[in-house]
Amino acid sequence: MRILLLGGTGFIGAPLAKRLAEHGHQVLVSTRREVPQHNVDWGSSIREATWNGRDATTLIPLLEGADAVVNLLGESLAAGKWTPEEKRRIVDSRTQAGEALSFALSFRKQRGSCIPRTLIQASATGYYGLWSDAGTAPLCEEDAGPGTGFLADTVRAWEASTEVAERLGVRRCRIRTAPVLGPGGFVGRLFPSYRWFVGGVPGTGRQPLPWIHRIDEVEAIVFLLEHEETNGAYNLCSPELTTMNAFCHALGRAMRRPVWVPLPTPLLRAMFGDMADEVLLSGQRTVPARLLDAGFTFGHADLEAALRDALDDMGRR
Repeated sequence: MRILLLGGTGFIGAPLAKRLAEHGHQVLVSTRREVPQHNVDWGSSIREATWNGRDATTLIPLLEGADAVVNLLGESLAAGKWTPEEKRRIVDSRTQAGEALSFALSFRKQRGSCIPRTLIQASATGYYGLWSDAGTAPLCEEDAGPGTGFLADTVRAWEASTEVAERLGVRRCRIRTAPVLGPGGFVGRLFPSYRWFVGGVPGTGRQPLPWIHRIDEVEAIVFLLEHEETNGAYNLCSPELTTMNAFCHALGRAMRRPVWVPLPTPLLRAMFGDMADEVLLSGQRTVPARLLDAGFTFGHADLEAALRDALDDMGRR
């Protein structure tokens, strides 16, 4: 396949581009940095093209010859404290890219040009809402309705930004991704405090915490691209359920570090703003029901083994 990868230089996109090339696909990666502009050449396994993530007119020619699009664009949720300005950037970086893609697809369709058959649209498990206690949180399969809160509203808008693709006849898979374990990512943000023996459990520790290893995330995206019978929403999360307390203690064991007293909620709110309540102090109980039903096999479903592997990749154990 010829695959246009939007957001192909980041934490998930970079290894995904490499894996797609290993599967024999040709990949065109969008990047904000300037690269020489020319007609799209699908002769190489991985090529780059400049796109700013919001301008539909410059995206239109990048779709020429593409069989599929993977849209991973979106600013990191943990880039900084959630000020009103940061929240706006989080939303705009997702919806502007999706709306530009929708316009570009519609433009080509209206002019009789070919459009990709498949779209993999990034999303997140935050779609389902927030629960502070795994004991009372519902088990969310893909048919569960949306929740409330900034994350749920953002994810719902993120998914909606490309729903026009389905009306154009494009097979669209929405990948509701859990926090991803890998070199950097969720583990990388917790690593410094544990390294210096001051790691603790945020809040009560009872909050549910879905997760997925980066390798399984990449493999799941490849799987959905290559299995044309798949469509709709998919939870990209490990089938192993856990809580923040269990996760932090597993990380401590993997790093051979103690886990100290809980990190108090007021301190977390002072440091991270609303992000504390929606990312650290709450979560979801999600299961990858449709992905498993489709025949996908997880390679890193055990939490402690996945954490050890992520730390090994970081070279910091």
